[in-house]
Amino acid sequence: MSIPTEFDNYTLVLLRRPTDAPTLSEEEANALQARHVAHVLSTVESGAALAAGPFTDQSDPSLRGLSLFLTGPEEARAISEEDPAVRRGQLAIEVMTWLTPAGQLNVDRGD
Repeated sequence: MSIPTEFDNYTLVLLRRPTDAPTLSEEEANALQARHVAHVLSTVESGAALAAGPFTDQSDPSLRGLSLFLTGPEEARAISEEDPAVRRGQLAIEVMTWLTPAGQLNVDRGD
């Protein structure tokens, strides 16, 4: 096995439920969730993100979901900060760069 020397980079955005998230009524929570899902789906539809979705079976219940962005971290952060659930304080984001050996993921980046 050879050690890779070239890497592709992606931006991961983790969504977490903050410990100080505001309490919402069921109606407010449902409406906010609908706007959150619409925002997340729009990131994929626009091509900024490759995939996004919630977690299940995670050991840390504060971890809520992940988006795999094709943009750089600054743009991914700016897009994620526009999420209505992030703006309302129901979710917080963690942004990081993920490196994979070049060509490991078969992704058309439109380059």
